Amino acid sequence: MTYSIDLERLQEAVHRFSSKRILVLGDVMLDEFIWGRVERISPEAPVPVVEVESETYMLGGAANVVHNLIALGCGAGICGLVGDDRAGRQVLELLDQLEVSKKGLTISQDRPTTVKTRVVAHSQQMVRVDRESRRECPPEELASMQAYLAQELPLCDAVIISDYAKGVISRAILNTVQEQARSGNLVVSVDPKVVNMPLYTGATVVTPNHHEALAAARISPQGDKAVERAGRLLLENLQAGAILITQGERGMTLITPEGMDHVPTMAKQVFDVTGAGDTVISTLTLGLVCGLSLPEAAVMANVAAGVVVGEVGTSAVTAGRLSKALEQDLRSLNRRNN
Repeated sequence: MTYSIDLERLQEAVHRFSSKRILVLGDVMLDEFIWGRVERISPEAPVPVVEVESETYMLGGAANVVHNLIALGCGAGICGLVGDDRAGRQVLELLDQLEVSKKGLTISQDRPTTVKTRVVAHSQQMVRVDRESRRECPPEELASMQAYLAQELPLCDAVIISDYAKGVISRAILNTVQEQARSGNLVVSVDPKVVNMPLYTGATVVTPNHHEALAAARISPQGDKAVERAGRLLLENLQAGAILITQGERGMTLITPEGMDHVPTMAKQVFDVTGAGDTVISTLTLGLVCGLSLPEAAVMANVAAGVVVGEVGTSAVTAGRLSKALEQDLRSLNRRNN
């Protein structure tokens, strides 16, 4: 990035967050954290014994994107599936606490709620256990979600596709989104999975990580220009407005028809990357609907991600914390660029 970012423009966009509404479509999950400490190795196998001290439950997947949007002050809705089970009821309770409507959630009799259980000891994740089904949605559940999308999308400024390849995102459901996008001024942002990459044609912005971008473009990771070549190929194949490739400690690379920009990382210290992608796409999309350019919105998203990776567990940045972080980080970024 070879030019300065105007802090005042980004701060003004943050102040406009509360006037926007974004719908999140995708795979809803429950994140379970088991917190404990390790003082010995098991006599049964060479593994640590975690003595459990507490357990917490948080919204995950598409529901964590909603959590991020609400924390930033935006109005948000959700469309997806949960199972008729204890985890599904916990998701509904957590959404109630955020005062988010559950009308877009279909209660599935055919599949369990996706649960990701993380065991954390001494601020270090020891293991993750997943409980899930990846079957496609049955026709009646698909029809229920399509009807909700047709009703709600005209009332929204953007839709975020939060795809974890658990069965909600399909060509049929995205056809409904694309029809609505064509009929209005709707920003479509996608947090993708490689297996579904061809489905995102025409999106405003697609945000793969560098592994996903290289795999989707079938490009070897060798060479300095591999990520850029992958981004350009995806941009052409998907006819998207932009590809934003997240690269962890290397920051982000933004590919548009006009060229390429690189945004260096803003993280001071990385404790946990859980949910960082949800923070990126939430903040990026809000920046776009509030009138920022793609490079400006990417910088804002990178600053927000730098805040959440400095904490253990799924977290969300508030508008106030984002404003403070922007003020601190943009001075440093602009000094580096000038």
